[in-house]
Amino acid sequence: MDYTVIIPARYASSRLPGKPLADIAGKTMIQRVYEQACSSAASRVVIATDDQRVADACASFEAELCMTRADHESGTDRLYEAASRLGLADDHIVVNVQGDEPLIPPQIIDQVASNLAKADYAGMATLSVAITELEEFSDPNAVKVVSSESGNALYFSRAPIPWPRDESAAGSVAMPAHMQAQRHIGIYAYRVSFLRSFVSWPPSALEQTEKLEQLRAMSNGVSIHIAQAVLAPPPGVDTQEDLERVRAHFVKS
Repeated sequence: MDYTVIIPARYASSRLPGKPLADIAGKTMIQRVYEQACSSAASRVVIATDDQRVADACASFEAELCMTRADHESGTDRLYEAASRLGLADDHIVVNVQGDEPLIPPQIIDQVASNLAKADYAGMATLSVAITELEEFSDPNAVKVVSSESGNALYFSRAPIPWPRDESAAGSVAMPAHMQAQRHIGIYAYRVSFLRSFVSWPPSALEQTEKLEQLRAMSNGVSIHIAQAVLAPPPGVDTQEDLERVRAHFVKS
């Protein structure tokens, strides 16, 4: 299977400015992400950025780079611009790997690409992991997803879904043993033709309410394939605390 990984990398981050260039055991974060992606079966790995500082860093480890506009509203817009500049065919599969995932397992990159290749009906594919702790289930920063028996996403939400009515009414302080709650992982596979359609649609009401881009696709009737990840990826880097945790990982290893 032939597919391309594109890694959107913005220098400006509200919670951790300059995040792509943060040092992690002698390498920048963006280099760590790039090396993980290169360990996948992708035929091509490209970093998409609008910042010359990130571009210069990428040149130091000879990554393929695509410069994009600075005015994109989202990473998906940047992704489509990069796919267009690279001249990728309409049916070509692109996997969006976030630029703040220095520990992302290459296996799940391959998994999400393969899942989309097998799901002709789906516009995009993504992954999830099981939620076992009530604290995570209740956390609005942990995006939950419910799906059909056939592996189609039914809804994504920051709210706790599915809602365990009986256990909640009884004041339960633990996850119900029978419930299969899933946390969404922010890795996506798309076909280029779908990306073209997606960026032409205005943000949907659900997307604006939940602040979740994938709801724009669902609001426009697009099927999203979802499966449980073969490996649970470590959390990405959003804060200085997250960065220190990742740095500690490399010190231990």
